[in-house]
Amino acid sequence: MAYAVLTVAIVFEVIGTSLLMLSQQFTRVWPTVGMAVAYLVSFYFLSQALKFLPLGIAYALWSGLGIILTLGVGIFVFRQIPDLPAVVGVALILAGVVVINGFSRTTGH
Repeated sequence: MAYAVLTVAIVFEVIGTSLLMLSQQFTRVWPTVGMAVAYLVSFYFLSQALKFLPLGIAYALWSGLGIILTLGVGIFVFRQIPDLPAVVGVALILAGVVVINGFSRTTGH
């Protein structure tokens, strides 16, 4: 259950960040409103995940997977192609997420 709740938080964080891009520095009303709502929903579900997961683990997964998914949105929606150092950095973040989920005893498996 914790991971389902955390997944919802991650999805809304990615939506909020994508709408942040579309808000054009808060000059467009509806993307700005959507961004605020998406972030509120994201933080609500992140807070619910904290009932089951330690803070550091939940935040590491929320931010790490959010970064990876946001990179995908940047590539496929906004046509922002990362260079090699960016790809390597994101790969290291992904490796950290895999290590936490695969080997950490603090994740509540």
